[in-house]
Amino acid sequence: MLAVTILGNNSAIPAHGRHPTAQVVTVGNELILLDCGEGTQMQMSSYKIKRSKINVICISHLHGDHYFGLIGLLTSYGLLGRTQALALYAPAALQYIIQAQLNAADTVLPYTLNFAPIIQSGLIHTTTKYTITAFETEHRIACYGFVIKQITNPRKINKENCLLYDIPLAYYPQLQQGNNYTNKQGVVITNELLTTATAATKSYAYCADTRYSENILPAINNCNLIYHETTYLHCETEKANIRYHSTSIQAATIATLANCKALIIGHFSSNYSDLEPHLTEAKSTFENTQLAQEGATYIVQ
Repeated sequence: MLAVTILGNNSAIPAHGRHPTAQVVTVGNELILLDCGEGTQMQMSSYKIKRSKINVICISHLHGDHYFGLIGLLTSYGLLGRTQALALYAPAALQYIIQAQLNAADTVLPYTLNFAPIIQSGLIHTTTKYTITAFETEHRIACYGFVIKQITNPRKINKENCLLYDIPLAYYPQLQQGNNYTNKQGVVITNELLTTATAATKSYAYCADTRYSENILPAINNCNLIYHETTYLHCETEKANIRYHSTSIQAATIATLANCKALIIGHFSSNYSDLEPHLTEAKSTFENTQLAQEGATYIVQ
């Protein structure tokens, strides 16, 4: 399963019961934390997120609403006796910030924090279950979005038919890659008789903070689900551009151009107490749009 749970959907200032940005992506039984704004730990407790299953954290950029909750989480892990290593991907300056905070508190973490600076777009993390790719967005400071792509197994062997057609065991890996088999008599046995298809690869794109930019399209093209910020309504397009943020219609336009299946909008300005106008505007351009609701989990279809 690939899914995303929203912990914080607001922009810089907590307001209207909404919190700064944080999301947890579930891939199978593993959790990935994307950004860690103020209050993230409390939101984890509220929505029953098992923080012990988080082994990877990605921080998009160093505006406070995206990482001010991080040092608290890291030290809480220490107080809770964590020993498992934790991978942290973020702009390089964050390493010095974290170390300064730990030094000031005379704190030594009891687990290994593997910090990897993000300095350019590209693959940053890979496992047997998923990959994480960073891509640069257009924000006031260096900022990166992330694409999490689930790795699916190759085609599944139909053992009964393989025995029936006397397929050598050594050829099974090629069958899993979709190849046909030709026996000694020259008869071609099609792959469809010998294997069954597995689920298609699914992907989720977190577009972080950005003003309208079609430069991100190659990175998020054909993603099943994307999250794109909609700090402002369409009537404030000029303000959005000046402040390196996006509007609801701009987010929907990106989803359309990227040929994505579904869109979640978030990072709402504290000036808005009612978010329905954001949804109405976005759906006028991209119908399959949902508001990022705190505590809600969105399954990637």
